[in-house]
Amino acid sequence: MPAAVEFSNVSKSYPIYNSPSDRLKELLTFNLRKYHTDYWALNDVSFEVNKGETFCIVGENGSGKSTALQICAGILQPSSGTVNVAGRVSALLELGSGFNPEFSGRDNVYMNGAILGHSKQEMDRRFPEIEAFAEIGNFINQPVKTYSTGMVVRLAFSVAIHVDPEILLVDEALAVGDVYFRQRCMRKVHELRSRGVTILFVSHSTGDVKELGDRAVWLDHGKIVEIGRADMVVSKYLAAMNEKDAAFRQLDPVAEVAASSASHPPEIVEEIPNIDHRFGDGRAEIIGISVFNPAGQKLASIT
Repeated sequence: MPAAVEFSNVSKSYPIYNSPSDRLKELLTFNLRKYHTDYWALNDVSFEVNKGETFCIVGENGSGKSTALQICAGILQPSSGTVNVAGRVSALLELGSGFNPEFSGRDNVYMNGAILGHSKQEMDRRFPEIEAFAEIGNFINQPVKTYSTGMVVRLAFSVAIHVDPEILLVDEALAVGDVYFRQRCMRKVHELRSRGVTILFVSHSTGDVKELGDRAVWLDHGKIVEIGRADMVVSKYLAAMNEKDAAFRQLDPVAEVAASSASHPPEIVEEIPNIDHRFGDGRAEIIGISVFNPAGQKLASIT
């Protein structure tokens, strides 16, 4: 079966100038002389995403996650390498991307539908569901520039999931929404998974990655560090972040003292065997878990 998304030796660079005049100098020489340094947001990245798979991308800020999704969406072109995307793409990337702030929410819904190849009659049929899921009330007829951040996310996500995507790209947008709407979004993502929609998901929430992801890739400074099963990639990523934080605390006496003073011997409820590939420096440890009923009585089982 052909892959839904295929990155083959993809690199993306941006020119970095020390001053605006350097950009002008380069233009005046018709780019024969170089007055910039190249910043490689992605560097020789290769991976495949199978049809119907939920593929997650993790990494620190600036690691190239958003750049990869923007290339997948066709917003950016790679500096080198090839990208093949097989299917209709719906993207929820930068906040409000694709929305004209001067247009109303309603107008933006129809405009996005037209961009994706849907007729006005088809969008007329889909619009009630989009409006109902977004739950922004009469603001649907107001300019998007009057929306709050959360309202923009609500409408953008509603449009993205109601245009029958074959490939859905989600870049950290759900972190902006309120708890109620975020839970609805996660249920919808699970529904799309069950329908066989291919999902590329970027998030700093490692819990979401482990819950949703079939596989994951860990990017660091534009290069692949690890790729494989989502839970194993997340475990290795968290281990590296813990090591980085421990190294920082050693260089920062104030942070080290604060971390030490905040710790106290926990009460052991019930010991848990270490069978789930735990990592860390031992400053925090889950050593027990119990379930209680509303009266505070410990339960032996849950049915």
